[in-house]
Amino acid sequence: MVKNYMEQIVDELLPVVMEEYPDLYKCKACLADVKAITLNHLKPRYVATEKGEIYVKIDNISLQSKANILKEITKAAEIVRHNPRNQGDTEIKEEIL
Repeated sequence: MVKNYMEQIVDELLPVVMEEYPDLYKCKACLADVKAITLNHLKPRYVATEKGEIYVKIDNISLQSKANILKEITKAAEIVRHNPRNQGDTEIKEEIL
């Protein structure tokens, strides 16, 4: 199975950034938009084996890598905050964080 390990890292760091955006709806649609925008601006890290996943984990634990990922999540949150997909739609404003 091939997976983009960067997706897991973004999932882990997303709640940290979202704490700074209390005015941004934490619904599935907004969070999906933030995640998609973030991943589109980050270099993917594909792994196919457990050994590959361990290598990527080691590579991604640097403070600079984490700072870059947090920066991209923050930029994406700003984009979604100013252009929410769910304006006025109460059905999809279900909070998930």
